Amino acid sequence: MQDGCISADGQAHLESLQTGKMPVCFVPFAVCVISRYPYFNALKDCLSCLLVQLRPFKDLDVEEHIKEFAAKLFLIPSPPPGPLHLVFNMKPLQIIIPSREDPDSPIIDLDLHLPLLCFKPEQVLQIMTCILTEQRIVFFSSDWALLTLVAECFMLYLHPLQWQHTFVPLLSRQMLDFVMAPTTFLMGCHTDNFEEVSTETEDLILINIDNGDITNSKMAKEEPEIPDVPAQAAETFIKRVESLQLHYDLELCHLRASTDLSELQMRRRAWQQKLNMEVQQMTLQLIVNIFREVKDHLNYEHRVFNSEEFLKTRAIGDQPFYKKVLETYMFHSFLKARLNRKMDAFARLEFSTQSEEDRLNSMFHTPRRLTMEKMAYKRFNPRYMISKRMVISMPNLQDIKLPESPARNSSLRRTETGIAVKMPSKSVSMFKLPEIHFPLMFQCVHSYYTDFFNHLSKAINTLPPDNSALLARYFYLRGLISLMQGKLLNALSDFQNLDKTDLRIFPTDLVRKIVETMSPAERSQADRKPELKKLISRVMEKQREVMKIDDRVKNFELPKTHMQLDDFVKRIQESGIVKDLDTIHRLFDALTVGHQKQIDPETFRDFYNYWKETEAEAQEVNLPPAVIEHLDKNECVYKLSCSVKTNYGVGKIALTQKRLFLLTEGGHPGYVQIAAFRDIEDVKSTTVAFLLLRIPTLRIKTLSKKEAFEANLKTECDLWYLIVKEMWAGKKMADDHKDPQYIQQALTNVLLMDAVVGALQSSKTIYAASKLSYFDRMRNEVPMMVPKTTSETLKHKINPSAGETFPRAIDVLLYTPGHLDPSERPGNAHPKLWCALNEGKVVVFDASTWSIQQHCFKMGHSKLTCMIMVEQSQVWIGSQDSIIYIINTHSMSCNKQLNDHRSDVTDIIVDKKNGTPSEAYSSSLDGTVIAWNISTLKVNRASQLPCQRLTSIKLHNDQLWCCTGSCILVVSTHEFQLQMKIEHHLKDVCSYFLCFQLFPERDEVWASYAGSSDLYVWNTKELSSVPQKIHLQDCSEITCMIRVKNQMWIGSSGRSQGKSKGKIYVISAEKKTVEKELVGHADTVKALCSAEDRYILSGSGKEEGKIAIWKAE
Repeated sequence: MQDGCISADGQAHLESLQTGKMPVCFVPFAVCVISRYPYFNALKDCLSCLLVQLRPFKDLDVEEHIKEFAAKLFLIPSPPPGPLHLVFNMKPLQIIIPSREDPDSPIIDLDLHLPLLCFKPEQVLQIMTCILTEQRIVFFSSDWALLTLVAECFMLYLHPLQWQHTFVPLLSRQMLDFVMAPTTFLMGCHTDNFEEVSTETEDLILINIDNGDITNSKMAKEEPEIPDVPAQAAETFIKRVESLQLHYDLELCHLRASTDLSELQMRRRAWQQKLNMEVQQMTLQLIVNIFREVKDHLNYEHRVFNSEEFLKTRAIGDQPFYKKVLETYMFHSFLKARLNRKMDAFARLEFSTQSEEDRLNSMFHTPRRLTMEKMAYKRFNPRYMISKRMVISMPNLQDIKLPESPARNSSLRRTETGIAVKMPSKSVSMFKLPEIHFPLMFQCVHSYYTDFFNHLSKAINTLPPDNSALLARYFYLRGLISLMQGKLLNALSDFQNLDKTDLRIFPTDLVRKIVETMSPAERSQADRKPELKKLISRVMEKQREVMKIDDRVKNFELPKTHMQLDDFVKRIQESGIVKDLDTIHRLFDALTVGHQKQIDPETFRDFYNYWKETEAEAQEVNLPPAVIEHLDKNECVYKLSCSVKTNYGVGKIALTQKRLFLLTEGGHPGYVQIAAFRDIEDVKSTTVAFLLLRIPTLRIKTLSKKEAFEANLKTECDLWYLIVKEMWAGKKMADDHKDPQYIQQALTNVLLMDAVVGALQSSKTIYAASKLSYFDRMRNEVPMMVPKTTSETLKHKINPSAGETFPRAIDVLLYTPGHLDPSERPGNAHPKLWCALNEGKVVVFDASTWSIQQHCFKMGHSKLTCMIMVEQSQVWIGSQDSIIYIINTHSMSCNKQLNDHRSDVTDIIVDKKNGTPSEAYSSSLDGTVIAWNISTLKVNRASQLPCQRLTSIKLHNDQLWCCTGSCILVVSTHEFQLQMKIEHHLKDVCSYFLCFQLFPERDEVWASYAGSSDLYVWNTKELSSVPQKIHLQDCSEITCMIRVKNQMWIGSSGRSQGKSKGKIYVISAEKKTVEKELVGHADTVKALCSAEDRYILSGSGKEEGKIAIWKAE
């Protein structure tokens, strides 16, 4: 800016020499705002306001005003992550400081659609590829502002992947030598420097923002290849870009003209926020579509990524892209996050868009094969017409040259290209900051903080308690203000409130620093407040317990030395072939038949290569439509025989998980059913005479056909005999035990047999393969007859430990009914089954399909003891670490916890007045009972009962029934006054009450003692009389009980057919007799829960770790 005019020829300077007056010099004056946060639009608005404000000031006043401007910005806090933006007045504009969406999300305060205005969608994908493959990239523009904004947009498009290298979006002419750096970078230059950069530096990707050109530097000896983004992901992205409304003027056409500046600003901001969200969803969907199948090639236990296998399952046209990306630092960091099971934006979207089939498949570790549905899709999709997989899936083999082909993505997971994944928009609140008064002296700053504190306190007091998300942000900000005022205890109290409002934004490091800087007097004062003392203890202990996260990522490699059993187990698990320990032990026995008990590298390589080659060949099985129509859409062909002669004709025998069929040969290949596994009556391996020869023949007799099937399988006969018998036995076990996992295990066994025979190629191969005939051997050695009553009552079994290396005990089960909420995704309306495993893990099933809905929550590291749905949006989970964790059922995340107990939380119950939850009660092992306000999560009342071992509580008629070791106490819910007491009545002083149930309609209490097989029933009106005893046959100890209608279901450990089992006894409440004995578990029944009194669910101990679903009478 300058107020005078000086001529170019220096006339004014000459005049000044003649008059003797000093000339007035004008120099550029710049104001630069530096912030650690990328508030591009907010700070641009602030500088725009400053420019308006400076115009009327003189030189000296300008400097003073800029100091006030800087001080004002310094006093503005950055909002915590979540639904609260801050607003302050900068005259003439209202400045909005946006928050990030969640703690893992970036701050977005710029127009994300800018690159879409500068480049075509195909070019955006090219630039994304350059970034993902970590090229040396330079952006050019004649507009300095565009350089930073466009570069920042591309960084945000990558989220949650992060650029790991040098990032300098603005380079001045004096800094141009930076582009000669040999490392990966992303930089930006003015277009005036384009020729200089392009001619003096090689191997650069040059991107001109002004005209949309993407070129290479002229010094390059050969143009670097920029591979294409995988075709299906690219197609989806391009369609979504084309559907966006990128021009604000078109949005204004149907709106009235606004005469108010603030209204114009807010209208534009609302449009931009909506568009930003659409762009975020679109780019995140692109990243998910590109990397979705990475998880299929990860081994979480040993932190291994099988990159060879991942590459060879990609389409030929997509392999150049993945080869480059897999070598980058960015992808390596992405792998670390996946192996750490980080629930970030990628994981949430990937899981929410997973197909039902994929969720079901995740429950069984089954070898990858094409289902009939995918085979039909592949057959008739033009993209796959030419796409034939030419690579044999083996590591360490010489690369095979691939023919040129337009083939693209071989991923058979269908992506709906025309449908955008709509995420629910989240409402955001604004909090207006108080005015800052000048001159900026201590009194003014103190007054500002006082006003700020009072504004926040008023907002907290007027906000309804169910709006915990907003409350948490107010507590967080008030804690910061108290900290700035030097009121450390007040700050700690506000931060402590985040436990009950939103734990995710708890500033652990800041609280630790506060504690470390407290004076002895302040620390002593804090220790006198129990809640602050526990907070300080927790934060400081967490610092001591901090362990370095194991972030190694190993690539799978074939072994180079001999392996003992333990090393073999690890290698097989790393390879992804099978995870189950028992199965791997049997495989080890098979591969070491006739040898020392160790496996040499050559044998392992031959086995691994045969397995992967068979898997690759199976992907290419292409059945004609006439055959596919006879099979279920989820069936897969797992094995094909050679062409053989049978009494049904000549053809190949095909094995699926449900049946055997003959793929007949001739002019028109056809389908002939051989047998469904459940219909098989007998299987024999015989020989038939042909001239002077005896030809090995497989004979299969079924229940539905008089004529047996015969196939002259010759050298394959013995192997197919083992395969069919194993599948037959596995199917029978699956049907008898209502457990579909058995058939999946049988499939794995037969494919392992096949690989063993293919790898060993010796005279003992069939004997070796027979070591893997687990189900057939079980049927022959120990006939497993399921009792008729059990078979009729049992409906289904599921395994929450599927995909783990060993089963985990089921500690608690909870069923929550479905509900309809318009704001929720349809899947969230389904009923759910919550399953607590050991070490604080919770798995959630969709109870309408019994597929896994949420793989794993982690609630600390201790055993979980109880779960209850307190209200429709909250599930409370008690733990032995004395914490009650609160799950939000809408977001399926844990962001609150209650820390008021001092010992193991043992039980939680809800008091429902007129069907509406009013209060929750929780108990802990030390005898503490707490009554909670469900809305505010505040303690209404608390009491210490006169007992040492409080294990469970029940509620009836405003009375709490409390089970302790020595007695059952009955106290009032209002004052916790003792009203009744049921004394321990056994002579065995070592015994104690283990569990109990109320039957209020019958005025009865049912209870059991530790180590006892007897059930005792008291009449609550005659507690002095001797309780009625019900003896349970073949029971070692009663472990849990639940009331269902007019029955009591009792879980126990017992014996059946001479073996230790988990048994369930169904007892008539009226007759006090056992109506049913159900033997459905191979280990102790540890948990029972009811599903609307229609079904009962039982969970077993760590030897089995499965859930049985029973029909209630």
